[in-house]
Amino acid sequence: QVQLVESGGGLVQPGGSLRLSCAVSGISFRVFTMGWYRQAPGKQRVLVATITSGGSTYYVDSVKGRFTISRDNAKNTVYLQMNFLKPEDTAVYYCNVKLISTYWGQGTQVTVSS
Repeated sequence: QVQLVESGGGLVQPGGSLRLSCAVSGISFRVFTMGWYRQAPGKQRVLVATITSGGSTYYVDSVKGRFTISRDNAKNTVYLQMNFLKPEDTAVYYCNVKLISTYWGQGTQVTVSS
């Protein structure tokens, strides 16, 4: 079955960095677009970034220039490098893949606070 497992979250001070990972199994990883989403307390889950099978990327305006999405097809893993973190980046971060159904990981908490 399809499984997505996120890791790498934690507590970081404003201006700091974190690197999230999402290990994927059960699909031909290299052919699918992967996405990172986040859900802040009391808010809806929203898109953060995507990366296609060819490596094309998309970022929402609020993270452009600070976050970088990448993938390693040999490791079936997608990454989200987050730099210059702000308190408003605090959220649970999820990776996502859309097949006939949409699959989500369990999420990883990122807290940006001094």
